[in-house]
This record gives sequence, structure tokens and C-alpha cells, in this order.
Amino acid sequence: MLEHAKARLQDFQLKMQNAGIDIALLTDESTIAYYAGFWGYLSVEFGRPTFLVVRADGDPTVVTPRMESEMVSAMTWVPNIRTWEDSGPNHWGNVLAQILGTRRHKLGVEKAVLPSLIRDWLDDSADSVELTDVSSLIAEMRAIKSSFEIEVMKQAGLIAAAMMSAAEDSLAEGAPEYESALAIINAGTRAAAGFLTHKGWERFVSPIIHNLQIMQSGIDTSMPHRRASIKTLEAGDPIYFCFCNMAQFKQYKLGFDRMFNIHYVSDQAADVQQTAIDAQQAALSVVAPGVTAETVAQAANQVYQKKGYAPSYRTGRSIGMAYLETPELKSGDHTILQEGMTFAVDGGISVEGRFGGRIGDSIVVTAEGFEYLTEYPREVVVVNR
Repeated sequence: MLEHAKARLQDFQLKMQNAGIDIALLTDESTIAYYAGFWGYLSVEFGRPTFLVVRADGDPTVVTPRMESEMVSAMTWVPNIRTWEDSGPNHWGNVLAQILGTRRHKLGVEKAVLPSLIRDWLDDSADSVELTDVSSLIAEMRAIKSSFEIEVMKQAGLIAAAMMSAAEDSLAEGAPEYESALAIINAGTRAAAGFLTHKGWERFVSPIIHNLQIMQSGIDTSMPHRRASIKTLEAGDPIYFCFCNMAQFKQYKLGFDRMFNIHYVSDQAADVQQTAIDAQQAALSVVAPGVTAETVAQAANQVYQKKGYAPSYRTGRSIGMAYLETPELKSGDHTILQEGMTFAVDGGISVEGRFGGRIGDSIVVTAEGFEYLTEYPREVVVVNR
């Protein structure tokens, strides 16, 4: 993993040189992981920012809280580690000022994800820096996945399939929703552990599946992002599982959604669920290099319109080390798909206060079309327990 991260950073330095950018100050956790191979645990939300300072040539520097420095040093390939303390002359602002120096710089940042704490500090340093947004340079690199990255994402897909199988097996009339969430966490953790060793960089990769499980049942399936609760399942309930903040491995995050039904499914609920499946499959049928992102969304929207439903959100999003990357499969996005791009592709309908129909898979664009990264039956499913 670290040698791939190092190669990416060297490519980024070439892009900086071509763009005339002296230094980049990277603060986003997923970006730092992409180029430096590590991630923190007490980040800027705790008032503890971590930085990756990249010069257009030469070795980069990591600036990290002293309490995190031993772990960071063991996780990253970056040779220069500078530490900071909460107060005094070694405060992070002072350390950062020393690294940047007094010469006026064209400083690259990711403006959209730049924490306000850092932005305020930079504003106070306005005389010595000229901020340039490097988000597009980074997004361009991250949009096309290497064969190494795709293999990691395939492993994440196998972990996600184990999670979904456990979810289906947990369903029964009278069972509380949270029991399904617990089953998913256990199954995913055991599957992830099977892909790991306790050697080198991998010893810092936790197999533990975490975050609150997105799950709805009954009429609440019209609420796409409700979390698992103490509600008990009833006969006739549709059940929706979304793993979009659960299915991840080695920092790579997938999209994956399925629905099930307890004992039986009403005609209306079945129609909504099948239409969502049909819309997703229509979208996937046009995925190929050279097709625009908007065209994929249009294929799904035609299915909704024909059946008399309105889509409630985009058809898909680019995935990788962040939950949302670029491009997105939606109207107005004219990005041309290329081999190696990875997406979560969804079908989704909400009938407010009644039910919803949803499905989601992760894919990689190939020379011939696409390949699934997540595999599980794509059909209306009834569970008889």
C-alpha cells in the first residue's frame, strides 16, 4: 500500500509543477491516506489537525499531534514527521509557519474540504500565501483506480456480501432491527479479518466494521437514511439495508444496498422494488468508456418516468477513499466515463409515508463495459421466518 501511495504523491508533484504551484497543504483525511498511507483517529473535529505538506519537488512533510506521532511514523512512508503541541512555541500554527517559511507562496489547498480552523489561520497569513484550489488535480488522479486499488475494492465487495448475507439471515418476524445491525457488524468484521495479516502496514488496519447501520422497515422504508432502531419486524414489512457507510476496507468505501420482505410483499411494494431494480439495470446497461455520466442517469430516469415514478436522488457517485468522489451519475454531469473509474450505481424510489424501493451496487468501468464489485441477488426477495 505504501509504495503505491508514494508513487501517487510523485505524480501529484508533477501536476503541481505543471500548474506552477509551489507547495500544497493537504488536510482532508482521505487525501492524506491516498498520498501518505496513514489516517488519524483524533482529527480536526477534536481540535487536532494533521497536515501533509507537499512541495513541488523534494520529500513531503507530515505535521501531526505529538501524541499521534509514533503511530503515524509507523504507518506512513513519508520520511519527515513534525510534531506539534496544544500550546506554547510548538503550537501547530507555529510549526506550520516554520515549514512554509516567509517567502510568498502559491499554496495549493482543497478549498471545499478545508477546515474553518485552518482557513482562518491561512486568512491571517494572507500576506505570505496565495491560495490555489488543487481539488481538480487530486480528483482527476483519484477518479481512475489502479489495478491494485480495484483488487482492494473487490475484497471490500466480498466483505460486503458477507454482511448482506448475515443481514438476510437475521430477518424474522418479531426480531428487532438492531439485531440485524449486530449480525452485520460481526459478519463483516470476521470477513475483513480473513484478508489481513499482523505484519507491516496491515497491522494498523482494523477489521472492525463500524458506523451506525442504515436500516428501515415497514412504512419507514420511505426514509432513505434512517438508522436501525428497537422496532420489531412484522409480517409484510419491507426491509432496506444500506451499507454506504459500513462497507469499507483499507480506507476504500463502497456503495451497496438491498431490500427484503418478511413473509409476503404487497403488489404495490413489489412494483416499487422491481422498478428500482429495473432502473439500476437500465443505468448499468449503458455504462462503458466514452459514455457521459449524465447518460447513465438518463437511462434510469426513463424507467422511472415510464412507470410513473419520480427519482428522488442521483443514480450514482464515484467511490474510492472518500464516500463521495467525482464524477457523479446525475443530470448535468458531462464527465466522460473511462476505464478504471469506480461507481456506486443505485436505483431508488420513495413513496412518502408508505414504502420505498432501493438497490445499489459498486462497479468498475472496464474496456467492455463494467464489472460488479458487489455481488448479491438483484430481485424482489421474500424471507419466510
